[in-house]
Amino acid sequence: MRQSDSPSPSSTPPAAVRDEARALRAALDDANYRYYVRDEPTLTDADYDRKLRRLQNLEADYPALVTADSPTQRVGAPPAAGFPEVEHAVPMLSLANAFSREEVFAFAERVAERLECAADEVVFTAEPKLDGAAVSLVYENGELASGATRGDGRTGEDITSSLRTLGSVPLKLRGDGVPALLEVRGEVIMRHTGFEALNDHARETGAKVFANPRNAAAGSLRQLDPAVTATRPLEFHAYQAARLEPDQGDATHSELMARLSRLGFRTSRELEILTGPKAVADYCEALGQRREGLGFDIDGAVIKVNDLRQQRELGFVARAPRWATAWKFPAQEETTRLDDVEFQVGRTGAITPVARLAPVTVAGVTVSNATLHNADEIARLDVRIGDTVTVRRAGDVIPQVVRVDAEKRPDDAREIVFPARCPVCDSQIERHEGEAVARCSGGLFCPAQRKEALKHFAGRRALDIDGLGEKLIDQLVENGWVKTPADLFALSVEHLKTLPRMAEKSSQNLVNALEGAKATTLARFIYALGIREVGEATAAGLAAHFGTLDALARAEQADLERVNDVGPVVAAHVHTFFRQPHNRETIAALRAAGVHWDEQEVTAGPTPLDGQTWVLTGTLESMTRDEGKARLQALGARVTGSVSKKTACVVAGEAAGSKLARAEELGVEVLGEADFVAWLDAWEAGEQDAETRDAGQ
Repeated sequence: MRQSDSPSPSSTPPAAVRDEARALRAALDDANYRYYVRDEPTLTDADYDRKLRRLQNLEADYPALVTADSPTQRVGAPPAAGFPEVEHAVPMLSLANAFSREEVFAFAERVAERLECAADEVVFTAEPKLDGAAVSLVYENGELASGATRGDGRTGEDITSSLRTLGSVPLKLRGDGVPALLEVRGEVIMRHTGFEALNDHARETGAKVFANPRNAAAGSLRQLDPAVTATRPLEFHAYQAARLEPDQGDATHSELMARLSRLGFRTSRELEILTGPKAVADYCEALGQRREGLGFDIDGAVIKVNDLRQQRELGFVARAPRWATAWKFPAQEETTRLDDVEFQVGRTGAITPVARLAPVTVAGVTVSNATLHNADEIARLDVRIGDTVTVRRAGDVIPQVVRVDAEKRPDDAREIVFPARCPVCDSQIERHEGEAVARCSGGLFCPAQRKEALKHFAGRRALDIDGLGEKLIDQLVENGWVKTPADLFALSVEHLKTLPRMAEKSSQNLVNALEGAKATTLARFIYALGIREVGEATAAGLAAHFGTLDALARAEQADLERVNDVGPVVAAHVHTFFRQPHNRETIAALRAAGVHWDEQEVTAGPTPLDGQTWVLTGTLESMTRDEGKARLQALGARVTGSVSKKTACVVAGEAAGSKLARAEELGVEVLGEADFVAWLDAWEAGEQDAETRDAGQ
């Protein structure tokens, strides 16, 4: 076309041009899918480039032809000033770990017990655990809407522009049955060949050399200029559909992965369906044998219950699903010299010896510190300062000293001596019989423990002090304004508004929140104290059993062990806590500051729901689910998140879903909210017949 014949940018493209552009987009999309997802290239590089240039020219002549999912638009965004935060609609949780056949069998037994079947009957899937950067992709009506990093699991960074540059990320879903909403989770990796080529180029040009493919993948995704990301050899591999609306009727994880493949995603070709723990463990060991030949880094295998209904029944613990675990391969090891040992103090007062090492590269990461765990581990290793030691990155995350080469021990090697007093607050260090860990007895007034203890105290499930976040606690402690939890309630607007980002309004809001937090429950208060191994359920059980804090504080260890789910270890921790003068002083100061709760004297004897398992589902209007759970636990019930034949009763609030259906399927008793509240009120008022559970009976 002669220049004088060139169309103006506003020209409407003729039908023939629209058809040509549509055909070019389809051909390029298919070529991308065949090349990046199927490893089955259908076009030569020259043919692909010719088609792409032709489409680019057509879109330049007729801007109306440009679509968001056009192959020309993979690098269309300008460099970003920063990455906005994205809150994940479904948290990106971590996985529990297994390191041996025995631990895989134990995982399968836990699953089978909850499903009330034999472990050999459970069907699992297993696939390589890719060692890259976890990301989430959201598609709306078949088109890529957003992409984000994992972040802390609840909040990630919006890296949509970078992810659009990856040829293995579909800009538009393929095939029929495209869902209205789809959230796909997966891993962005860099193959060994691409990683080596990237580092070779970096050495030639004086650019940054990456330590390993995982760091290279993560760093490439976080480039503010997506044009830089586009030059990196990255691949996206899908491993989960976190959201799929409407439900497509897939019954298993393996079916869901097959659906993702049909929609245009690269999924694992190593995924296998396996029945029973033996087959799973055999698969993991065999995968480990050929790990080096895969061409990309993996750090283990991911094991999942295949049946999606069983996954929902199994549910989650705080940070991980009960229906999945990760078999972690043995970490790489290197030798180095142990130069010194320092002692760190954790939130619970645990004293951890940390080895200071001559720097060494382990699994692509430079390691100069490693944990020695505790005094027992030091004795077992017979390790000394000056020794030549073997370092391993346990689970490819935490470096640890695993062996000592005693033959290389120098004459001036020194024994490692545990301190008798806390290196931070000079309080006595205690080590209880039967425990490997030594602990500082400084409690809430030890500066090393202070910040974490205050974060726990103010947490949502403790005193729930709205607006008292981690950064603000750091400032309060560093300024010396808060040394114990009681000091929080003496904070004033005048003090707070002098802090960065704390204006008059936000300062007043925090003071108001502190005032509101003074009214709490005994269970929440016990939990907020941060007693070792006392979680929410244990705190609720202690509150229900003793009724008052004074009664709990006076209890002997034998009395504590009578509480449901409290064994000798937890009882010892609780008993020790209330025998420490500084802890009693902290509690007295909190009460003097106005922290209060309702108490009631409890007479000895069994609680009405001892041994029963209850489930809460749906939305309750008259109370929160946490409040309902606490009231049930006060009556001796165990409250869980899944329904089984052993469930005594299900409380169904508004919009109750699969748990209600499961209860009806199993014939488990169901209470609506009105009956549940009436029944609770009757019990707590002492008006209910001890043999009657159902409010309607």
